Amino acid sequence: MNSKILICAISLLASQIGLPFSHGYSADLQEKIKPWIESHAGDVAVAIKNLKTGETYEFKSNDVMPTASLIKFPILIELYRQLEEGKIPKDRLLKLTKEEMVPGSGVLTEHFPAGTQIPIEGIARLMITYSDNTATNMILDQVGIQPVVDTMKKMGYGETRVHSKSYRRDLSVDPERSVKYGLGSTTAADMISLLEKLYKKEIVSTQASETMLKHLSTCDDRSKLLRFLPKSMKSYHKTGAVANVRTDAGLFETPMGTLAIAVLTNNNKDQTWGDENAAEILCGKIGLAAVEYFNPKGIAPAESNDGTLRIGATGELVEALQRALNKNRGEASAISVDGDFGPGTEGMVKKFQAKNKIPETGMVDAATWKALGPLQLDKDDVPPPDVVNKIVIDRLPADPLTGVPYVSSKAWAIAEGESGKILASSKGDEKLDIASTTKIMTAWLVIRECKKDPPVLDEVVTFSKRADDTIGSSATVRVGEKVSVRELLYGLMLPSGNDASVAFGEHFGSRLAKAEGKKPNADPLVDFISAMNREAKRLGMLNTHYINTSGLTAEGHKSSCEDLIKLSREAMNDDLFRKVVSTRQHGAQLTGISEYTRNIVWSNTNPLLKSEGYIGIKTGTTDAAGACLVSCSEREGKRLYVVILGASGSPAREADSRNLHRYGWSLMK
Repeated sequence: MNSKILICAISLLASQIGLPFSHGYSADLQEKIKPWIESHAGDVAVAIKNLKTGETYEFKSNDVMPTASLIKFPILIELYRQLEEGKIPKDRLLKLTKEEMVPGSGVLTEHFPAGTQIPIEGIARLMITYSDNTATNMILDQVGIQPVVDTMKKMGYGETRVHSKSYRRDLSVDPERSVKYGLGSTTAADMISLLEKLYKKEIVSTQASETMLKHLSTCDDRSKLLRFLPKSMKSYHKTGAVANVRTDAGLFETPMGTLAIAVLTNNNKDQTWGDENAAEILCGKIGLAAVEYFNPKGIAPAESNDGTLRIGATGELVEALQRALNKNRGEASAISVDGDFGPGTEGMVKKFQAKNKIPETGMVDAATWKALGPLQLDKDDVPPPDVVNKIVIDRLPADPLTGVPYVSSKAWAIAEGESGKILASSKGDEKLDIASTTKIMTAWLVIRECKKDPPVLDEVVTFSKRADDTIGSSATVRVGEKVSVRELLYGLMLPSGNDASVAFGEHFGSRLAKAEGKKPNADPLVDFISAMNREAKRLGMLNTHYINTSGLTAEGHKSSCEDLIKLSREAMNDDLFRKVVSTRQHGAQLTGISEYTRNIVWSNTNPLLKSEGYIGIKTGTTDAAGACLVSCSEREGKRLYVVILGASGSPAREADSRNLHRYGWSLMK
């Protein structure tokens, strides 16, 4: 009998009777994993394969198990099959409806209003990144449930099935299996095989496979297979969790080959939610054991505690390193800018170190970063700050003062600058979502502290992971990078950096609490938000309450047009605040953990600043708030404030604001 056939037959038999089976290597891995599986209070199925060597480990890999949200991986495959075949237009927008909104994991139901339109591939990303149940149902509405089942069967995965939409078992295509397995079913062997096909770009097309890998790389669940693995490890996976089911399957890149790992658990005695769930810990232990077995020399972290990069590192900092090496390569051949620190990158580092008389370690330490000079995270070169800050941007002529305003926004108000008198308004005192106009208060509290103690402006703010991970508009400062308070004010107000707002909250929160004679909270960000609300109360902003520093949509986070005018008048009396919000663009230099530097340019999102006469101050946009703009114009030594909330988009926001400024100045004659 052919040895390969014999091995497959033995593997199948061992899996069916519940025995571990390893092909091509010692019993070390199974000896380590088997006691964990046997002592676990619940059913377990495991499959592990090194895609470079073909070595495998299996335990009950052909047992049919519930998937929970892991079934969203096969749903993703069917979506891209239909997109590639032209059955679904790639530019299709999906409209979120109240009927589609279901509870559970995800962000659509809680954070997006009905009527929101999102590209279908954006919905697919939400389905994988946040395991969004509503997004999953929207995708299933497009591809159909039965076609997912049929495609899996045609590919040879008859037990990999989706049974119904999330939280809609009443629509099940197989009620009996729904009762037994829930949302979907699969086997560990099916998952490993599908992942290998995806890795080899054999699912649909190469481009579609690469796009699916990108989706899987964004899965934000580190509670299972990734639990004990370095954060630097590049992975492409999908998890699932309901009370008695915990699953994870994915591809994990290691120096000794990419590993496909699937761990499925069911009937778990421990059905708790949190960091100590037994099934999730089991997944983590199996993932770590597999990685360590195939990599006995260890896994090089992306970055050591001192910021040193070495072989095995991945990510955008490695891409920046590769660009810098190519720029400084002399006659050496260029290396690929792929974000993977492999032998080629290591060799180029050594050549660069030799050329610059640095010890040839192949690792990028502080001395090497310094010799490389400022980095660029983007493909385009970023000019140094002294060049950016000297650029003069032409402005359009001032608006004429004639004409009748036409306003399409939900609410607006016009106020005379000196007295604050409201000249005209519509729903000016109504509590509404205000998006990033929130950052006026964030910046004002920071600047107020700096006025009390000017050296505070030169304090260094170091970005935390929480700041870097903040969603939405960004100053694009990375975790561990440092920048002064003075410079970061531009990163907060020009590009509307949500990340910068969190960094400021963390930096100043405890200080603000102590200044008010209050005991600091364990989380300084909470103290900063409390200070925002105290300042709002002091300024008489009776219709205002803050939940965060950025303006991301949150229940109860509201203000009004007239309250924003009160705040703006207070802040615009400060020279530094006025200078920051009237700046069109600003260049700065950031410093990394190991003292590397890189240049950055922040551009102002305020469209009015392209015209003479406007001097600030802040835009804001979310689905809940619409397009918002707090603006100030100045003529003959006088100021006028206009607030727009709830415009339909950026063009409407700008047009409404211009019309109201013209109208306001006519009223002040």
